[in-house]
Amino acid sequence: MEKARIILTGTNVKRLERVCDQIVKVAERTGAGIAGPIPTPTKKLRITTRKSPCGAGTATWDRWEMHVHKRLIDIDADERSLRQVMRVNVPDGVYIEIELTR
Repeated sequence: MEKARIILTGTNVKRLERVCDQIVKVAERTGAGIAGPIPTPTKKLRITTRKSPCGAGTATWDRWEMHVHKRLIDIDADERSLRQVMRVNVPDGVYIEIELTR
């Protein structure tokens, strides 16, 4: 039987969890087997920049961080459940990727 791996990434955890909950509800409603959502380790992207553009003055620094969260969901790939998953409302800042495997 084919499986669909749904990979969700985003910087806002609340939006990401909301989409995960919607996908789980769709799977339960259609009766498809589901595994997940499985959280993967959060990537922390760090950038340190100098505050002064010209280099004069004291050496003060700005430190910026962006956290990228990722969730994995495995679902049985029957046509009905995948059509319903495609209809899930995905907000801005949440990216979804679907891979079909055997």
